[in-house]
Amino acid sequence: MKIADLLRHKRKQSGLLQLDLALRSGISQSMISRIESNSAENVSIEVLRKLAHALNCTLIDLLPDKDKQI
Repeated sequence: MKIADLLRHKRKQSGLLQLDLALRSGISQSMISRIESNSAENVSIEVLRKLAHALNCTLIDLLPDKDKQI
């Protein structure tokens, strides 16, 4: 899975709309949309950290398996 898929899955699992997640995280709805559509390039760790916090998950939960390997 890609970050786009993982973020969308976590958001929907939490019962949130993109706008809800934007309000909780402080990340714009348009940025969330770009991430979920896989059109955002170079998403910063800080953005992912804010999204993870708003989704009550860890930053690692939003990373693809290939990026979790040592």
